[in-house]
Amino acid sequence: MKENIKERLKALRGAMKREQIDAYIVPSSDHHLSEYTPTCWKHREWITGFNGSAGTAVVAMDEAGLWTDSRYFLQATQQLEGTTIDLRKEGLPETPSIADYLRTKKGVKRVGFFEKSMSTAEALRYKKVLDIAGIEMVTEKDLISEVYTDAPEIPRNPFFIMPTKYAGLTTKEKVANVRAALETKGANAIIINMLCELAWLFNIRSNDVAFNPVGIGYGLLTKDQVTLYAFPEKLPDEVRQHLKENGVNIKPYEAVYADVAALPKKTVLSFDPARNNYAFYRAIPEGVTVIEQLSPITLLKAVKNETEHQGYVNVMKRDGAALTRFFIWLEKTLESGETPTEYEVGIQLAKFRAMDEQYVNDSFAPIAGYRDHGAIVHYSATPESSHKLQHNGMFLLDSGGQYYDGTTDITRTISLDGKPTAEEKADYTRVLKGHIQLATAIFPEGTRGSQLDILARKALWDNSQNYGHGTGHGVGYFLNVHEGPQNIRMDENPTVLQPGMVTSNEPGIYITGKYGIRIENLIYTKPHSEGDFGKFFCFETLTLCYLDNSLVDLPQLTDKELEWYNNYQERVYREVSPLLNSDEAAWLKAKTAPLSR
Repeated sequence: MKENIKERLKALRGAMKREQIDAYIVPSSDHHLSEYTPTCWKHREWITGFNGSAGTAVVAMDEAGLWTDSRYFLQATQQLEGTTIDLRKEGLPETPSIADYLRTKKGVKRVGFFEKSMSTAEALRYKKVLDIAGIEMVTEKDLISEVYTDAPEIPRNPFFIMPTKYAGLTTKEKVANVRAALETKGANAIIINMLCELAWLFNIRSNDVAFNPVGIGYGLLTKDQVTLYAFPEKLPDEVRQHLKENGVNIKPYEAVYADVAALPKKTVLSFDPARNNYAFYRAIPEGVTVIEQLSPITLLKAVKNETEHQGYVNVMKRDGAALTRFFIWLEKTLESGETPTEYEVGIQLAKFRAMDEQYVNDSFAPIAGYRDHGAIVHYSATPESSHKLQHNGMFLLDSGGQYYDGTTDITRTISLDGKPTAEEKADYTRVLKGHIQLATAIFPEGTRGSQLDILARKALWDNSQNYGHGTGHGVGYFLNVHEGPQNIRMDENPTVLQPGMVTSNEPGIYITGKYGIRIENLIYTKPHSEGDFGKFFCFETLTLCYLDNSLVDLPQLTDKELEWYNNYQERVYREVSPLLNSDEAAWLKAKTAPLSR
């Protein structure tokens, strides 16, 4: 594999030399700016060998680097070894930004990237810095596609309809809501570039991207028309009829760029630079008024309607039952002396979820980390890399399912023999305290995720500990497991938390070479109270799965934290046990027994 990477770099540099490009940027995103991309557009993975979900490669004629964040430092170090590609650790003081690296690198006069694979916001940031340095930006050359000669074709799996009984609103109603949201901002048109927004607006799903039920296509909504641009083989008769009934036109996939270029001068285009690729920006004709703002579709999709909320409530009980059966299986398997691998454990968990009639597939590749592998934040077990689980030590399992009535994402850390060390219990309980503090937060209207993030970290900070990833990400409804615009993390994000948003709550701690600990539930923002000081919101915890009593260091918990913990455990048993048989319910009853001092 390492030699393949060297040959690929050589081929790319040959194409760069022909085009007189001194450095070429390869982002992780595709033409639709997806976090998780179809294989045909996994260009950054192909050129580097690094398969994490976030990272950007820069190939110069004499060196190459991969920029990625702390979630992937360990993984990238391993996967880049022997490739001649250097790891550039984002967020560290000694690591320059890609723009600064290019600005100061000797001999760089022309920098290239493909405009369909980069957001407008990112492209304009590069342009600003490079223009000042007198460096030319070349954006129309897709050099990776030129040298990636055996790349798969763009997937063309058929769309299927998301019934209104699950979606809560028809496509016609959603189109009307988008037009109303546009009108409040003075706009009358919007491009739909991101696949999750396309799927949400048109109430269609597909399986073009692993784990995410989305399909390749574009959309364009104006004052008078709404159009879906897709390959014809993706549109079976029932989907065509569904679209026709909802007033949606159908055109060929690539025709969208010409239609954007042909927008009349009276158009006022709502354009989200973070969610539209740079090719769209360059296609907008002169005379069209552009309002740069957050896509109203992004926010409408993030604020779940009551049907979607009820879907989450229902699916969490069933997902919790599947997880209970899995943990029973795991406990019995290890007690019998068997040693399943991390990879095999992930397969077994999917089998338990698949017993549900509404289960479609996993929502991401499970992160099953035993002992030191748990310290690799986004570890991905393979048959070759897997540890064998034994009846001792710490095990971290981050997993989720895609169901017609919701998307789940949960992490549990357990002691496989119920005999954790004092260090393990202390670390686990500090993470638990942060999880509880966020779960029980009450906050005023207008609060951003960055203002709440400290609640999840304080117990760790008090012990001079921290974690490098965000505390919470938005979650889609039978859509992408990572969804914006809201999040909970130290970085500033102007999006405020609103009732109806579903976000993860997942503090953690990672002790390299020993273990990782993460506790993750999904939480739903809802109204709490209203008075002289305005509206206040709180969180409803949606996820239902037991927490490991053996890992709790009781003296660390306050009385209120212990009360929350026991109430949560009791709720898990009360709501999940009716879906279990008597033996399974008895097992869960023991696991959720209340703790007392």
